[in-house]
Amino acid sequence: MNTEEKPAESTKPTPEDDGMTWWYRWLCKIAGVLGGISCAVSGVWNCVTVNPLNIAAGVWMVLNAFVLFLCEVPFCCQFIEFANAIAARADKFKPWQKAFFYCGMALFPVFLSFSFTTLFGNGIAFATGVLYGLASLGKKGDAVTYARLQHQKQGDEERMTETANGAPE
Repeated sequence: MNTEEKPAESTKPTPEDDGMTWWYRWLCKIAGVLGGISCAVSGVWNCVTVNPLNIAAGVWMVLNAFVLFLCEVPFCCQFIEFANAIAARADKFKPWQKAFFYCGMALFPVFLSFSFTTLFGNGIAFATGVLYGLASLGKKGDAVTYARLQHQKQGDEERMTETANGAPE
């Protein structure tokens, strides 16, 4: 193995480099599992009707549950041959992409048939998307850096007002 190949391998972005801590990653996974369970139960309950829009929303919710299980916990779908490949691809997505995907998936049945079943059934799946969206914002800055930036900004504003008033620098 060539020594020039080692730095190239270590600079590849991994799913672990997205700025999420281990406990936040597990929180997102648990929210995904709970969202999948709530979508599945509410989707099946929503299909027990004669209204075609409710049935369509229920089927979409069951499909949401399947996708959530497939992306977040692929070991629940171990008898599906392509489950690991899809989960590996889903792990490569950035948090904002997962947030957009999960929130969009959760909103569609609510727009299709607005009811308590669709609203509460998709609420946890939407919350999973919100958690991934918050992860894409990044970590909060420290107070010292913020104070330094504020002090620098005040100094810049004072210099601007001095030059605007005609005072020499």
